[in-house]
Amino acid sequence: MNPLAAVWRWVKAGLYLITGQIDKSRRALDKNPTVMKAKFDDVIKSKVDQIHTYKQAVAKLIAQQEKKMAKLKALTEETKKLETLKAGALAMAKQTVSKLQNEGQTKEEIHPSEQYRKCLTAYNDFAATVTEKKDHIKDLEGDIAEYDESLANHKVNLTQLTRDIEKLKSEAADAVADVITAKEETDLSDMLNGISQDGMAKELQDMRELRSEMRAEARVSREMAGTDGKA
Repeated sequence: MNPLAAVWRWVKAGLYLITGQIDKSRRALDKNPTVMKAKFDDVIKSKVDQIHTYKQAVAKLIAQQEKKMAKLKALTEETKKLETLKAGALAMAKQTVSKLQNEGQTKEEIHPSEQYRKCLTAYNDFAATVTEKKDHIKDLEGDIAEYDESLANHKVNLTQLTRDIEKLKSEAADAVADVITAKEETDLSDMLNGISQDGMAKELQDMRELRSEMRAEARVSREMAGTDGKA
């Protein structure tokens, strides 16, 4: 037999023995109501901390959504102003065309004119900017809608997690109560069983016999006293 293998088997056997003793001690300690309550408290605290971290993450999402909503509001106001300016540029272009026509200029002469081109350029610039702003608004509205859906799901999760904490607290109280009750029942049973195991049963029997003897002696004394009286 390989000496090293034998030593290793011996070491493993020792480790198994130590591990078994540790597990046995840990299990005995786990049965203690105070230890059980402390463990439940640790689990509950850990879950509460996780919920707190979760809430912080959700709060950041809400902050991002609020920023986008503020940006959406600002862009909407800007777009309204640009729409007004665009309409004004279009009206100015029409007035310019009408004025130049009244002055006798033809359509071919009006379109290249500086006044008309200036109005048309302003109109096109406003129109392009409005289109750009509206595209941005559409993107923001989509992002905000996604935030709404995501936050709704997170709020449901938080509500469920909070309920789980309350259930866990109730479970902890019930578990500790059960352990205490079981321990008391076990101790009582052990005590009753111990009566026949530690010599107390014999002591009880001796006391019962002594009581019977004393009652017999008293009866004899009464009977003797009655006999003496008659004599």
